[in-house]
Amino acid sequence: MKQAAVNTNRRTGRRRTETAGRTRTMVQIAMLAAVAAVLMLWEFPLPFAPSFYELDFSEVPVLIGSFAMGPFAGFCIELVKVLINLVINGTDTMFVGELANLLIGCALVVPAGLIYRKHKTRRHALIGMLAGVVCMATVGAAVNAFMLLPAYGAAFGMETSAFVALGQAIIPAVDSLFKFCLLIVAPFNLVKGLAVSVITLLLYKHISRLLKSR
Repeated sequence: MKQAAVNTNRRTGRRRTETAGRTRTMVQIAMLAAVAAVLMLWEFPLPFAPSFYELDFSEVPVLIGSFAMGPFAGFCIELVKVLINLVINGTDTMFVGELANLLIGCALVVPAGLIYRKHKTRRHALIGMLAGVVCMATVGAAVNAFMLLPAYGAAFGMETSAFVALGQAIIPAVDSLFKFCLLIVAPFNLVKGLAVSVITLLLYKHISRLLKSR
């Protein structure tokens, strides 16, 4: 009888610990997503991209969460961030812009989180971030070419040739939508991914301690 009571108490203790762990993870996901949504409000133009492409650092807390809690948590933070921004700012692309933001953000944080989860070392963090940056640039170019730019064009009554003209005014070699994505969109996401990675590398140890101590 005593052994059965001990086993029952142990199972109850494990369930409580697991419930507390899940609750803490959900709170941390919500917290990091809220910070990311706030960071989306501060955007900076880059000289080699049209004005509607602006750099923000909202992926920093998402990437930190992906490293600290795993790639699925990173996906959840990215999703909640996009939903919060949608509630705050609405959509002018019939949700295509928000879907594109989700896909491009996940292209950075999910591969990085997957690689880092296997070996939690600085070297694998760097490899993961590099892989994520390459994926982000590749997915970003494809998403812009096939989803985002056509959706913006439809929303604002613009032909895709108008985007080519905007790009050509900055980089004369841009003479097609393919070159627009290759010479403007891909470098834009490379710069963003590298900037986010550097900031994450500087902040991760400090913030991960706070997340693990809560």
